[in-house]
Parts: sequence; C-alpha cells; structure tokens
Amino acid sequence: MPEFLTLLPPDQARAELLSHIPAQTVDSEPVDTIHALGRFTAADVFAPHPLPEFPRTTVDGYAVRAKDTFGASDSLPAYFTMIGEVPMGDAPDFELGAGQCALIHTGGMLPSGADAVVMIEYTQTTGKGGSRSAPTEEIEIFKSVADGENVIRIGEDVAQGQLVIPKGTQLRPAEIGGLMALGITSVNVAKKPLVGLISTGDEVIEPSQTPRPGQVRDINTYTLSALIEKAGGEAIRYGIISDQFQALKEAATKALSECDVVIITAGSSASTRDMTAEVIRQLGEPGVLVHGINTRPGKPTILGVCNGKAVIGLPGNPVSALVNGYLFVVPVIEKLLGALPVPKATVQATLTVNLSSQAGREDWWPVKLLRPERSAAMSSPKGKSKDEWQADPIFGKSNLIFTLAAADGLLRIHPDATGLSAGETVEVVLI
Repeated sequence: MPEFLTLLPPDQARAELLSHIPAQTVDSEPVDTIHALGRFTAADVFAPHPLPEFPRTTVDGYAVRAKDTFGASDSLPAYFTMIGEVPMGDAPDFELGAGQCALIHTGGMLPSGADAVVMIEYTQTTGKGGSRSAPTEEIEIFKSVADGENVIRIGEDVAQGQLVIPKGTQLRPAEIGGLMALGITSVNVAKKPLVGLISTGDEVIEPSQTPRPGQVRDINTYTLSALIEKAGGEAIRYGIISDQFQALKEAATKALSECDVVIITAGSSASTRDMTAEVIRQLGEPGVLVHGINTRPGKPTILGVCNGKAVIGLPGNPVSALVNGYLFVVPVIEKLLGALPVPKATVQATLTVNLSSQAGREDWWPVKLLRPERSAAMSSPKGKSKDEWQADPIFGKSNLIFTLAAADGLLRIHPDATGLSAGETVEVVLI
C-alpha cells in the first residue's frame, strides 16, 4: 500500500526544510564585474573613494558664485565677465572672482571659487570687453541660483568608505554601473550552487528522441534547469533513471556527493513516491522531513535533508514540478547563496471568473494578464479606478506544460478560502 501522506501547508513545509539547511554553504569566487550580472555578492562592497571625486555640473551653462546672482531677473539682469571655458576631461586652470563666470558643459569640473551653475537658457552674451590684448565677453544672467544649484558635490552620490552594495545582493545593471564608476572591475560573488537533477520513469525519453506509444519526452529536467539557472544556481543533469530502487539510489548517492542540492522528479507520483522517500531516508540524516504538501498542484512533493543538503522529490507532472520548484527549490538556492530577502514581483489584477477551491488546501492557478478595453475600464461608484490588469485563469491539468507556458503569473488561493469571485482584486506573482 502507498504511504499515507501527512499534508503540511506550503509555508510550514518550506520553513521546516529551510531550518535544516545551513545558510550560504557555497564558497565565493572573484568575477569580472562586466560578467557579474545576476550573481550574488559574497561580501559587503565599500566605496574606495567618494563619487563624484570632484564637483561637477549637471547642465550646460555658466559657473558662477551664487551670491553674485542674487536678485537677478528678466527685468534686472546681473552682468558677469566670462574669463574662460572649462575644458572637458581636465581641471580648469583659473579661479573665479567676484562678478566672473566661466562657460561649462554638462559633466565639467567646477573651477575654484564657483559654487553653482546658471543654465545657458537664462543667459545671453552682450558683447566684448576687456583690453585688446586680453579681450573678455560680457554675459547677462536673468535668473538667480542658490549655492549648489545644478551641481553635484564631492561624495554626493556616495562617500568614501560608504557601504554601497551589501552582502547577498543580486547584481543588476545599476549595481554593475556603480561598481564600474568606483573602478571596481572585479567583485567577489557566491559560487553558483550545484543542483543535481534526476528524472525517473521507464516511459520517459530524451527530448531528441521520437517517442513510441506510451513514451513521453523529458520536460521536467529542462524546465527545472532553466528555473535553477534563473535563481542563481547551476543545474547538473544526471539523466533518466529507470523505476528501479537500486538504480535510483546509486544515481542519488552520486548526485549528493557532487552537488549542493538534489532534485528527483517523477519519483513522487502515487505509484513510486515510496521508492523516492526510501531512497532519501537512506541517503543521510535526518532524511525525509515532509511527505506531502497541502497544495494543488504538487501534493505528493517530498522534502528532505541528507547530511546538510536538501533532497527534494517533485511530482512528474510538468506543471506540478515547476510550480513547486518556485515554492521550494528557489528558496533553497537563495539560502545557499546568502541572498538578501527581496519582495517578489507581483501585480494587482481583477479576476475575470469565479474560482472554486477546497478549504484547507492552498491552490495555485496559472493566469494570463489581460488589458481591459478602455470602454470597460470604468470607475467604481466610490470613484476608485478598476485594476489596470485582468487576471484570466488558464484551465488545464498538471501534465499540460503549455497551460503554464501561456501564463504570465500564478494566483494563490489561501487555504482558508473556498474560492474567489469574479471581480475580486487579486495579487498575481509574476513568473
């Protein structure tokens, strides 16, 4: 007889799994910053110098002493003597005195004595002045400026020694640019956790093969590989294993010795979950932690830890495997990386149809996000606008991968609810 499943809520099951996994067990490695996009910092990054390192203008115009412009207006302009032009990429070799200005271009360094910049739109040249041997230009200024106006001061972006990127940050394009601005061309990042993937089933074949009647191509290895890579891990594929206990145990033992996490798919279906559970029990202590999740899809999921490493048995149905990959595999990878907690990308939407659910069970529905027609985007009686997006559930069984491929996100129905009504505002987790 198959083992009776003691179903746990997903949040409780995930907490139980993560509590047995040590944080950031993977090593670190230096990586060229230009190749570090998506990687997780293994240590805090501090600014080696202030940024910017010199005061610079944010506009084209004239560098001035702010106090010399006070009271300037269209009807009563202030007059300045231009004594030079700030060279781009170099420090000016002159100093401003009272009533003097210098032409400056965006990004240029303020000359000594200047503390503000007047935008060129508020100025005009009135003529030549000075002597024949030292001619100057006279500039009319029609707007007063405050000290520091249109200027970035030294260290205004970051100060020297400031923490700029905390440990556990996933590097985005902005962080890459910030590191380069500070001259940090190599950054220490967490090594990608190795996640071993084992697919089981006598009926499963490689995608490159032509299936005979009764055979199916392996989907889970490749959807989970992509999910692992996106989460910051590295997928190690151990191939397709037959439905034989010894063969599965040998493959799992090898994967556990070489990887940081092991995932077995298909072995947690109703007919074979006992075999997968027994393999996990024999791999190491404490073994199986959770055998069954109170969720749809993915009820027969098995969560285990063997000698400090997570071993997860996922259902063979592609939608179930991928949804539960989001729920359990991704958090494990994030913990191993030492990733800082960040909010998941979500969107508020209006549900298009009624959805039923079983009380006590957490349901996850794939949904397509639709833009309502302008004529339908009416305001509510209270004057509040309807949600900009509509969440349209995609109905299909858990072995139909394109029900998930067509989805923009997942909609969670809380276990306390018996369903959701059309027109309700719901939160969709983007995938």
